[in-house]
Amino acid sequence: MRTHLAVAVAALAAAATLLTACGSSGTAAQSSQTSAGDGSSEGSGGTTKVTVGVMPIVDTAPIYLGVQEGIFAEHGLDLDLQTSSQGAAALVPGVVSGQLDFGFGNVAALITAHSQGLALPLVASASSSTGVDGNDTSGIIVAGASDISGPADLDGARVAVNTMNSIGDATVRETVDNAGGDGSSVTFAEIAFPDMLPSIESGQVEAAWVVEPFLTIALDQGARLLASNYVATTPDLLIASYFTSTGLMESEPEVVERFSAAMEESQAFAQENEDMTRDVLGTYMTIDPAIAEKLVLPRFNAKVTRSELEFLIDFAERQGLISNPVEVSSLLPKA
Repeated sequence: MRTHLAVAVAALAAAATLLTACGSSGTAAQSSQTSAGDGSSEGSGGTTKVTVGVMPIVDTAPIYLGVQEGIFAEHGLDLDLQTSSQGAAALVPGVVSGQLDFGFGNVAALITAHSQGLALPLVASASSSTGVDGNDTSGIIVAGASDISGPADLDGARVAVNTMNSIGDATVRETVDNAGGDGSSVTFAEIAFPDMLPSIESGQVEAAWVVEPFLTIALDQGARLLASNYVATTPDLLIASYFTSTGLMESEPEVVERFSAAMEESQAFAQENEDMTRDVLGTYMTIDPAIAEKLVLPRFNAKVTRSELEFLIDFAERQGLISNPVEVSSLLPKA
């Protein structure tokens, strides 16, 4: 118990093969279709079991901390955390199909999904930029000896990102544009975060977009920070959130409300207890304690705001992530 109280429709077919990795039986959504009772999957002590798709990255620390500190148990929830390294591309199909009750994903990708007709309401904040240039949870890196001196020098360059048409490549282009370069001239290669530094050193790419803890690891190994791309996009950039399906919101509104309340409390607890947040990283991801101690944590805001989403929708339109309009009310039904 506590010690203190991008995804377009076309992408879904490709991601469907990952469903077995992130799906499970007994979710609240599935039980609402099969149970003759109140529609929820009851665990021991009358708690409701919910399945949440997450990524094993720094941004998901609050949900693990919330489980560890008994926050979710206090809200009557028993969390089954299913991990995927592919983010929204893998987790959206799981939520849509009902194999997952909730999922974690970057908001730019979720806005893209909404523009393609997938209603995935955001139910809790996850992470935001620190807003501090040179000390953020994300950055564009180059080799220490690279002659690239600023973002504008990335014109025509090849940059590594973990996923195309998402927050990585879009904020890299925005950063280049804002520095006076031509973001549209940048090309991208999909490379897993652990492989990005070797790809720079081998000359496969000129630069890479990385997030923590890979940013700190790369800088420790001689890479150079070229730009804090989130901060260059906007100091108050909402990075990721938790989402669900409209089906679960309609069939199990109380479960959604309890999850949202528990996440809000977990976010606040993580923000207020930095040492505990760093300590919990080693419980769900392989990380050197020395790296966990020095990496830059994102801001763990308690709520998603309308202004953050309005900016991201405009940003997604500007960077060509969406062609169909997206209404804030469809992302935040209670806004």
